[in-house]
Amino acid sequence: MTLLQPIIRGGLVALVCFSAPAIAGLLTDLDPEWKEGEHTLPAPPREGDLREFFVSSASPNHFYVDEDSIMVGDDGVVRYTLVIRTAGGAMNVTHEGIRCASGTWRLYATGRAGGQWSAVRDEEWKPIVDNAYNRPRAALSEDHICDGPVPPRDRNEVLRRLRGEASTFMKSGK
Repeated sequence: MTLLQPIIRGGLVALVCFSAPAIAGLLTDLDPEWKEGEHTLPAPPREGDLREFFVSSASPNHFYVDEDSIMVGDDGVVRYTLVIRTAGGAMNVTHEGIRCASGTWRLYATGRAGGQWSAVRDEEWKPIVDNAYNRPRAALSEDHICDGPVPPRDRNEVLRRLRGEASTFMKSGK
């Protein structure tokens, strides 16, 4: 046992030394010069434009994206309206953005009765963490919007992914 202790210690020291710079690189923005572009809030969601997507079998809620609200900005941000229907019938509506390059999301506005938006004051981009609160964003980011740190080419690419259609890249056989 005493022979293994120095080997284990050395391995742990190497792990710490080599992983710390790698983790630090992952937590920094890939483009420090990035600036968020301007955008306007979309029209309130219509029932016919809602596309349900899977979030978790553990949640009794139903999650939708308003297809008409999806925009891929020149700044690389994918903006969309998220609709969550609870098991009790309540509906939460938010307009949000996902930035694939940094793995972050931002809330722009919350929906109010009557179809009006209430802009939020917090302009901070938050990390997309796969926990109960952020699970809808993690599901959208991982399954429908981002290809790792790469945003979709355009709105139609997001729609194809949400509808379960193969992307044109996949169809070309390349």
